[in-house]
Formats: sequence, structure tokens, C-alpha cells
Amino acid sequence: MGFRRHGPFQVGDQVQLTDPKNKRHTITLKEDGVFHTHKGAIPHSDLIGQPEGSVVRSSGGTQYLAFRHLLQDYTLAMPRGAAVIYPKDASMIVGMADVFPGARVIEAGVGSGALTCFLLRAVGPEGHVTSYERREEFADVARKNVEKFYGGPMDDNWRLVVGDLVSSIDEADVDRVILDMLAPWECVDAAAKALTPGGVICCYVATTTQMSKTVEAIRDHGCFTEPHAWETLVRDWHVEGLAVRPDHRMIGHTGFLVSARRMADGVTPPPRRRRPKGTTEEL
Repeated sequence: MGFRRHGPFQVGDQVQLTDPKNKRHTITLKEDGVFHTHKGAIPHSDLIGQPEGSVVRSSGGTQYLAFRHLLQDYTLAMPRGAAVIYPKDASMIVGMADVFPGARVIEAGVGSGALTCFLLRAVGPEGHVTSYERREEFADVARKNVEKFYGGPMDDNWRLVVGDLVSSIDEADVDRVILDMLAPWECVDAAAKALTPGGVICCYVATTTQMSKTVEAIRDHGCFTEPHAWETLVRDWHVEGLAVRPDHRMIGHTGFLVSARRMADGVTPPPRRRRPKGTTEEL
């Protein structure tokens, strides 16, 4: 977890170059490297030793703004084996599932490694993430993406298992279980056995049918609190002087999130109380 995220650019850093039209390019700095574009070339030596937020000019005269890329930029641009979890959902998982520094986390359905990058950052150097992925080709892509972002292997903080969660899981007393798969309801019992009391299960699903089956499976299991289901919509705004309006395009539905907390062994959840139809009275 010692990958540099600040200070002057150095050889090996990944740098994001943004042109005047807001088109972004990511390069890895090399001593004799050159970034080629139809707007001209930029020697990497023009960037090495410069602070973040510098402006470099291509041989064709185009100016580029240089920063280390943010994790959200990296995950959207990374090579994909499977679809990635969007930053808006990854950040909600980290926040709403309360993934804290030092946490022990299980992730099932690693995909291309986008959420893994967020989880590793959240747990920090004292935490640990174990990722389960059924498909070896997806696991290979995820490993390369994670190691590229963090600048090398993450053996002290991350274990990537190629296999099914239910049949391969060997952890106990973990703090969080994150499920990103087609049928997370099949893994609820395995998650309950692995979680410590007070731990959180959080599931990411794409459709209302999946959401319904996941909620009912967590509810029927008997070891969890009442599940909470929600989604997040993100809309940018255009601000130019007094011309202030929402953007014409927005990041709408990407997926649903379902979360619940593990209760202590032997505890029966209180019965749910529902509001009778046709009334507005508080129960």
C-alpha cells in the first residue's frame, strides 16, 4: 500500500493528461518514454519532476493538464473482463457498509477489480480483502488492474481465490461481506457463517427481480436485521455565470444495493410490524 499518491511526478507514476476538450489519456511515466497523439508528442521527461497540476505542451502546441488520476477515473478506464461497479455504487458500498480501516472483508464476484480497488483503499494497510471469482479469466484481469493501480502485488492485504464462495470460503469472524453476482441469495448462509456479530452483508444486483429474491433470502435466513434496499442516482450540473441548470445527461440506474447486519447467534429478530392498508397511523 506504499504507492505514491502525491509529490512531484516520478518514473513509474500513472499520469492523466487532459486536453482542452476534456479528453483524458493515462500514461505510465518512463525515463525515455514519449506520449504520441495526433496533436503532437510529449516526452515523459517533460513531466518527470514536475508537480501535479502542471501544464505540458505537445509538439503540436496543444496544452495538457497533468494529474495523477483519481481512483474513479481509473476504474472507468481500466481494461475489463466483466462489467465494473461504477464509482457511485462503489463509494456507497464503502460508505453505507461502513468499510473501515483494519476491516476484514470478503468480496465475491471480483469482475474486473474496480470494487476491489475501493475496498483495499478503505481497509488500509492493517486490513485485508479476500476476493472470490468463479472465472479465471476475470480473475486474471482483476489482478492486473489492481496491481497496476497500486503499483505492484498486494499480497499483504489481498487474497484472490478462483472458485465459488460457498464451496471455497474458509474465513470466519469477518467484518463485511460484499456480494456482486447474479444470485447472491445463494450465498446468504455462507455469508452468515463467515460474519462476526454486528458485521454487514451488502449485495449489488442489477434488476428488481434479483433485489426481491435477495431481500427475501436475507429476511428468511433469520440471522440478519431487516434488509435495506436502495439505489443511487447521480446528476451533474452545468454552472456558467447565471446559466445554472442540470446536465441533459445523468448517470441513472446502474444497480440496486441491499444491506443488513448480522445478529448474534441464537437471537431471533423482532417480528416486523407493517402499516395496515388504508391507514396513515404510526404503528
